[in-house]
Amino acid sequence: MSISQGVAKQTRIKRQGAKGTLAGTSGGQIMRRTQSIFELQKETYNTADEITATQQLVSNRHGVRQVNGSLNGILSPGTYSEIMAAILRRDFTAVTPLAAVSLTITDLGDGVYEIERAAGDFLADNMKVGYVVRLGAGALNAANLAKNLLITNVVADTLTVMPLNGVAMVAEGPITGCSVTVPGKVTYAPTTGHTKVYFTVEEWYPDIPSSERNLDVRFGNVQLALPGTGNATIQTTAQGLNQTQDAAVYFTAPTAETSTEAAVAASGILMVNEVKQGIVTELQMTIDANQTLADGVVGSNIRPDVFVGKVMVTGQFTTYLDSTAIPNLFLDETAIAILSALTSGTEANADFLTITLSKLKLNTSTPDDGETGLKRVYQFTAQLNAAGGAGVKTEKTTIQIQDSAAV
Repeated sequence: MSISQGVAKQTRIKRQGAKGTLAGTSGGQIMRRTQSIFELQKETYNTADEITATQQLVSNRHGVRQVNGSLNGILSPGTYSEIMAAILRRDFTAVTPLAAVSLTITDLGDGVYEIERAAGDFLADNMKVGYVVRLGAGALNAANLAKNLLITNVVADTLTVMPLNGVAMVAEGPITGCSVTVPGKVTYAPTTGHTKVYFTVEEWYPDIPSSERNLDVRFGNVQLALPGTGNATIQTTAQGLNQTQDAAVYFTAPTAETSTEAAVAASGILMVNEVKQGIVTELQMTIDANQTLADGVVGSNIRPDVFVGKVMVTGQFTTYLDSTAIPNLFLDETAIAILSALTSGTEANADFLTITLSKLKLNTSTPDDGETGLKRVYQFTAQLNAAGGAGVKTEKTTIQIQDSAAV
């Protein structure tokens, strides 16, 4: 008898073509994980209220099914992008690169630079705060080429940027024939055209062998923890409509696990209202699709669907108390922006994730006390940035994500 081991188990997911039909057997992404559990649950009904001469329970039955799932891991570029896009209800898409641009780079000090173009309009070309761009082509200095540059402000002819690895750029220009690319892909919670994505999730136990196939799974919640020290982590929850079992594997030629390095909050940039922060010790956020299973219907033990509500983003960050600047944002109910960029290394072109909340309000300013440096915890709720959209520096959304390794 073989006892199944966690190191042998694989969790594989693939997007379905439609609700009610398992995804095709080819492909299926093997997921990196710290823990993955997809449990079939059934309602149960018994006759405890029935009185009989035996003075005992006569019947215990199973009823409507559901799958409750969780997939947790260490956050890394490209690994969880499809899940996050499904929760936000918009697929990741590429941003059109700019070519043959004449650029001038100016050093503003404190690791901030301006990239000015001689002609054209960055806003019309859909450059947004929170994007990371890389410069190429032309005769640019090597220190300015293929370097991750976080956009912190955009006007028509100028990008304000910060290198993610903290290594200085070289002031120069105008340099003709340059390119400006947005690595990877971008998604955000849209105002129209929302996707409705279902996954098939297979839990494969090769040492038994056994394949548990979870149908019509919708991911409804993701929690991100970005500590000042240690790996960034991700926890997701999901709900599905049914689970079947077979001795044979379902996804016969799965895609190998991603191999990007872990994202580390210490390697990157955190900004509040366009100001780089050096006092934040922890940032957490939750993206919630407000998902619920449909009620059971007569004549079937499978629920008809998984429903969703509005996308909500909440969270908190902890800072050392070094001034009244952040507490006053809470006191005055000031709408602010948070921009977090996480990299998988210190290389100029390391893989990365950026998360942009362009409009939120602080709901608490909770102090602590002790002999060490004093801290405060600020809970926040993000909201739709109605001023964003085409031709302006922010997207019309609650949350925007760029993933350099998204496919």
